[in-house]
Amino acid sequence: MRKMFGGVIIALGAAAGGALLAAWSAPLAGQTAAAYRAPRTADGKPDLNGIWQSLSGANYDIEAHMARPAMAVRPGPYGPVPAAAVLALGAVGAVPPGMGIVEGGPIPYKPEALAKKKENQEKWLERDPEIKCYLPGVPRATYMPYPFQILQSQSAVFFAYEYAGAVRNIYMKDPGPPPADSWMGQSVGKWEGDTLVITVTGFNDSTWFDRAGNHHSDSLKVTERWTPKGPDHLWYEATIEDPKTFSKPWKISMPLYRRVEPNAQLMQFKCVEFVEEMMYGELRKKPTQPAAPKEQKE
Repeated sequence: MRKMFGGVIIALGAAAGGALLAAWSAPLAGQTAAAYRAPRTADGKPDLNGIWQSLSGANYDIEAHMARPAMAVRPGPYGPVPAAAVLALGAVGAVPPGMGIVEGGPIPYKPEALAKKKENQEKWLERDPEIKCYLPGVPRATYMPYPFQILQSQSAVFFAYEYAGAVRNIYMKDPGPPPADSWMGQSVGKWEGDTLVITVTGFNDSTWFDRAGNHHSDSLKVTERWTPKGPDHLWYEATIEDPKTFSKPWKISMPLYRRVEPNAQLMQFKCVEFVEEMMYGELRKKPTQPAAPKEQKE
């Protein structure tokens, strides 16, 4: 009896599992998902208006990376331990693992540029521009852990970032070469079908791609592609070119998600005032604390 009923149950279970699998797979057989068509603005262009945010860990390190105790470390008895300056942060100062957003392998640094990247990592506390609330540059502004807003009309496209009050005006008619190098560069856009393509040039050499010391020169050129893939997400790609720093162009890509809360809005995080004590507190007549660590000049 036990064998008979057991066999019946197994048979029924297999049949049910097969039916369920068939039901799941039936809509996929011989079919392809229809391409998403985004809502349109009055001039017929895809409507990118909204507040968006990355959920990647790319701001820690745009390359694939394992978890580690901190961005700033020192040798320990059984491996690296957090540097003294960040030790009290504990797990808050640790680095979570990330799959990375760089396509096709490691960043193709030239040898001397790779050496500088490693030096940046060792001197992260003194060098990372994010610590001092400097403007983040492009593409880093896109995947920092803060939302940003795209404001689009028939005549203009404007990006506003929560971090540091950063902004970008996207010129839809090329104004010519950038008049000066800057933190956020000059952005010139055009539409290729449903994709907004933005070419950004005119950078200074002071921004990083992440907290891991990945850097560039003032020859950086970033070509971004913003493509709506659903009502609440965009696909973001950026091709990085910098012949002074990299042996060839390379690319990052990731999804960006719409903030859908009923009261979603861009808040203010003008962090300059929050770093004044760190950067200038030692200049007080009566400093409140020891001077912040600074890079030694040889």
